Amino acid sequence: MRRTLYEDVHEDFRASFRTFLEREVLGEEGRYGEWERDGIVPREVFARAGQGGFLAMAAPEEHGGAGAEDFRFNLVIGEECQRAAVGGFGLGITLHNDISLPYFMSYCDQAQRERWLGGIVRGELITAIAMTEPGIGSDLAGMSTSARRDGDHYVVNGTKTFITNGINADLVITAVRTGVGGHQDRHRGISLLILERGMEGFERGRNLEKIGQHSQDTAELSFSDVRVPVENLLGEEGKGFHYLVSNLPQERLSIAASAVAAAEAALGWTLEYVRERKAFGQAIGSFQASRFTLAEVRSEVEVARVYIDRCAQALNAGELTSEDAAMAKWWCTELQGRAIDRCLQLFGGYGYMLEYPIARAFADARVTRIYGGANEIMKEIVGRSMGL
Repeated sequence: MRRTLYEDVHEDFRASFRTFLEREVLGEEGRYGEWERDGIVPREVFARAGQGGFLAMAAPEEHGGAGAEDFRFNLVIGEECQRAAVGGFGLGITLHNDISLPYFMSYCDQAQRERWLGGIVRGELITAIAMTEPGIGSDLAGMSTSARRDGDHYVVNGTKTFITNGINADLVITAVRTGVGGHQDRHRGISLLILERGMEGFERGRNLEKIGQHSQDTAELSFSDVRVPVENLLGEEGKGFHYLVSNLPQERLSIAASAVAAAEAALGWTLEYVRERKAFGQAIGSFQASRFTLAEVRSEVEVARVYIDRCAQALNAGELTSEDAAMAKWWCTELQGRAIDRCLQLFGGYGYMLEYPIARAFADARVTRIYGGANEIMKEIVGRSMGL
């Protein structure tokens, strides 16, 4: 089916970003394989992405951005990272662009924008968001990291875990409890503070070893009497949970779109492989079992992409609902895992070798059903939207 989501300007942006990936991530200057082994992308790569205009595209021009509040540019980046089999790098970029930036755009006052947006656009200030804590999983209202007011500072104590960009981050949007919610409402009293690299008492734990997404630094963060200026409060005190919920649809759409792109990339690699690989005197793609498998994968990918494109249009129009995004997230990430697993099977033993992108994609895919809200939570959101 002909895709109508993008215009010429988006395809020009795609061509530029594809060139960036080929030069800075895959070849010439890039060393993606080394980053996968090291567990982190060098900070200077973010700066180069900023120089190329691939960070914080929605930021206003006066802060160095393009003023392009059009999520289709974000989708292009996610799609191209999956096509190039650099999902770990892509996660760090999409976290910065798709998940962190909206908080700075929506809730910063003018002084905060002057302090931070320029560096975010240039890739000099790498961002992260710290919500999850040990033991609470998707139950954000159960967080215990606290911020006690002390004059013109908050004193922060607690621990966060599984923080994407956790090692590289300079600015961490941190969910803290500044008050105690009533028995009937655990969501009240949560606020967002920006913790900055170098603040005394702000420590990073080890770079966590993961099944996949190896080049994406994921860390534990700890706060011991960290004094954070009141000027680093994002928005209003006590409204943090509302801010988090308001931004989750875009985050979940970002995850869903990358999931479909990953499945499509796997399909492309597999088609190329089954046309060349021979068994019993013929290409393995010519066997009916192979054709049926790939026909099913292609059908699922194309159907899912139509829904993703419609969600992107709804997001741009300010109409994307929480339940729409939840449906996209759970369905597309399940599709990602299912499609990549079936494609890997057609590679035989080679599919288990990390030198093949299908193997890395298989490992990278598993977490997408967990982060951004576990898929069980997504189904709960959809169920409640039906009055159940």
